This record gives sequence, structure tokens and C-alpha cells, in this order.
Amino acid sequence: MGLGNLFKLAKLTIESYSDVERSKKLMSGPLGSNTLEVMYNPETLTIRHESAFQGLGNNGVAIWSHSRGKDLTVKLVFDGTNVGYFGIELLRHVPTVGELVKSFLALCYDKQAESHEPSYLRLRWSDEVFGLAGFECRLHSVDIHYTAFDRDGSPLRAELTARFVEALDPPKKDAKEAVTSPDLTHRRVVRSGDTLPMLCREIYGSANHYLRVAQVNELDDFRNLTPGEELIFPPFARKVRD
Repeated sequence: MGLGNLFKLAKLTIESYSDVERSKKLMSGPLGSNTLEVMYNPETLTIRHESAFQGLGNNGVAIWSHSRGKDLTVKLVFDGTNVGYFGIELLRHVPTVGELVKSFLALCYDKQAESHEPSYLRLRWSDEVFGLAGFECRLHSVDIHYTAFDRDGSPLRAELTARFVEALDPPKKDAKEAVTSPDLTHRRVVRSGDTLPMLCREIYGSANHYLRVAQVNELDDFRNLTPGEELIFPPFARKVRD
């Protein structure tokens, strides 16, 4: 490690991709890059781990179904007063708060032309927090709070409270959870033309469980599945094909 790197502050970065495997970088946004580096590292961030249960068994004990993807909430600050830029950086273009917000939305929220859905993301910062591969996720929601304005009304400071949900490539998720048995929880990414009864027939040998799978995945309309959506199939009993 060079002496310069010894004192370099690692910044949280957001990388944007058009595919769940994170193999195709998405070049988008006013800043023309697939990566957005935050101005200030967050002072706190919250990662939620949650289990889902099917209900109560005959003995009154809750029956575990599967682990939900991790949920990350973090506050990001964009400042346009140049307090975060020093020395030679002042000789380059300093992005405005408006440009930073637009870039964040373009990379994380806007529907992409090729896939017709928002992009897949990878957050990098501390290996101890996000792991060596980073936190692979998608943006669930963001609240943008503008706190200061210039005389012409342009924003000088914005605080973004962003919530990201884990979104792993299904084979990677199965490997992470050591899923090897057909009697364990499985995941499928919905493709065009898929129906819930058809997917249940593939996994369980019968379409009988489709209403229970819809309930586990909190589907409002199981008849119209969204391509690219990941569905959980808990370890219900496998039956002879119908």
C-alpha cells in the first residue's frame, strides 16, 4: 500500500448495473458514470435481518419459512457550498446538489431503457459492513429533504434517506444459503410468460400451493407476475404432478 493510500479516506460508493449478475455497467446520469461516490460517509446506517414464518405448527411453535433479504437504511448528504472540496479539486467541475440528486435517481431509481426496470446496485465501503463483494441490492425508496437554497432557488444542501433491499443473483443466494435439497426454500426470478401455478408445478410437482406461495410473497395480484421479480418458494410438501 502506498503512503498516499494510507491516509486516503474510503468513501461509500454506489455502482449501477443493468443485470442481476452485475456484469453490465450502466452508464447513466448527469455525471456520466455508473458509480456515484458520496460526499460524506454516513454517521450511522441500519441493516435489518428478518425471518419469515408460515404460521404455527400443531405444537403451537412458529414454523420457519425462509430468511428475507437484508434491508439497509442510510442517510446521504449532498452539499453545494464546496466545503467538501479543497485544493486542486476546486479547479475541476464541482457537481451541484441538483446534479448529484439527479445522478442518484438516474442510477438507482429511474426505469432503464433496455430492461424497463430500475437498475441493480452494489454498495461498497467497509468490508466488515458490506463484505468483500459489497452489498448487492436495489433501491426500495428514498426521501429527499432539501435544507438550504441559493438566491435563485437552486438547492445548496440535500439529505437523502435511502432504503435498499438485498437483491442477489439467485444462484449466488442459493450458494450462500447452501440450498441443495428440493425440500428446502427455493427462489425463482420471474420471466415473461411465467405464472404462479406453473412455477409451483415445477418446484412442488403440483400447482396446489400457489395461493400459499402468493401469501408468503405478499403478492397483491398473483395472476400478473412482474418479470425480474424474485419469488420465494418455501419447503411445502412435494406432490405427484397434476
